[in-house]
Amino acid sequence: MISYIKGELVYIGRDSIIVDNNGIGYNIGISANTLTRLPHINETVKIFTYMNVKEDGVTLFGFMSREELDMFNMLITVNGVGPKGALAVLSVLSPGEIALAVASNDIKTLSSGKGVGKKMAERIALELRDKVNEDIGSVETGVNISVHTDNTEKSDALAGLLVLGYSRSEAAKAVDSVYKEGMTSGDIIKLALKALY
Repeated sequence: MISYIKGELVYIGRDSIIVDNNGIGYNIGISANTLTRLPHINETVKIFTYMNVKEDGVTLFGFMSREELDMFNMLITVNGVGPKGALAVLSVLSPGEIALAVASNDIKTLSSGKGVGKKMAERIALELRDKVNEDIGSVETGVNISVHTDNTEKSDALAGLLVLGYSRSEAAKAVDSVYKEGMTSGDIIKLALKALY
């Protein structure tokens, strides 16, 4: 299993990149979110990878963050969601936004990925709900996060960060540091994730 590839970014396509590592060019499928965070051509890049092995070949999928890879791995456990379906979801939603949509059964948001229909979105919400809730419940004390703040958007953002594996203290600090009145939970999560990097 290849956990990550670090090397020179030599090609950027619409949905794939080529990374040169010691003279070997690795063709790696990527999400639109990863595409927006890549360095320039000829610069060094570190991509966390998932290797998909099938009868007709081996494909690498890559992500700029460990959180995105973890969410990808969670999505492909859903019946009927393959790597391309998982990439479609991750191309329009951040890991935190997906976790939040699953936790709140937001089918409309989950079906916003290209080729992700209502039925697939419902399966994602149904099959990942226990995992998402389990992750939230297992973090530190397991106390319901909504008791920590009267602000629903902040509370939802905090839940999303906890699902992604951040500790309660670092998630709360990041949320507080970026929050401004009127922000959506998705906006808070995006800015909090940047603050946590």
